[in-house]
Amino acid sequence: MKIETKRLILRKPKKSDWKDITEGVGELDIARYIGRIPHPYKKKDAIWWIDQTLKKWNKKKKDDYSFVIELKPEKKVIGATNLHQIDGISLSAATGSWINKKYWRNGYILEAKIPTLDFAFNKLKLIRIESCVYKENKASNGMAKVFGYKLEGTKRKAVKAISTGKTHDENIYGLLKPEWKKARPKVVKRLKKKLK
Repeated sequence: MKIETKRLILRKPKKSDWKDITEGVGELDIARYIGRIPHPYKKKDAIWWIDQTLKKWNKKKKDDYSFVIELKPEKKVIGATNLHQIDGISLSAATGSWINKKYWRNGYILEAKIPTLDFAFNKLKLIRIESCVYKENKASNGMAKVFGYKLEGTKRKAVKAISTGKTHDENIYGLLKPEWKKARPKVVKRLKKKLK
């Protein structure tokens, strides 16, 4: 399965993606905001993640869709986004994403998240998406609000980042299907400005 946008392909990872993944997640500015990412991030770490992700893709009953984000013109993986902890009873899931630092501020998260959220709400028929963000991660907190997420609370000293050894407060955001429906036109408009 893959999702295509104007500039991107969202797809399951391949073994050959390890170099791009290592380059992107290897930046401390990425790793410090993702709890279970070591620093330095090495080939073995990328291969392990790819193997685990492919196992999840091969499950008949999926509770995880982790996509790498491939930039079409360069045929390069510049990030990843996912829907995980998918609960078929409560119809909910969690989500997260990252973009290689070299590609920040180009609208790639907007472009990747629009079809990911559409897939979650329209194809998987979920009613709620949750996003957990370190309190001091200004960019991700800001993006959550752009997508229509509501801040539902803060877990104090909730996550320890392996990369830095620091413990962080974590903001919990929730997005319901009607909220996404309302926010989506504004997000699309914002993306169109980036594409000009």
